[in-house]
Amino acid sequence: MATLIRDRDGEGYSGSRVESYDPANDMKLSGHEPKLGHCLLVGTTTAGMFSDRDWWATTPITKIVSETDEEIKFETKNSSYTLRR
Repeated sequence: MATLIRDRDGEGYSGSRVESYDPANDMKLSGHEPKLGHCLLVGTTTAGMFSDRDWWATTPITKIVSETDEEIKFETKNSSYTLRR
């Protein structure tokens, strides 16, 4: 299960599904890592049954700061995030 955390306040979301969304081409790609220019969505397909929030979505990614086997740190237009795999 992946966990996406916004660094400035610790807010975020955990889920079994990670999708990279390319706003320029209006395309979602399931199971992808953060990619420059794409938005990242983390959530679950069944979360809507149990919670009012299904997904956490970022604005487009502007910089990949660091990457290890356990996590990826990246920046968007608005925030800095850590994606734990």
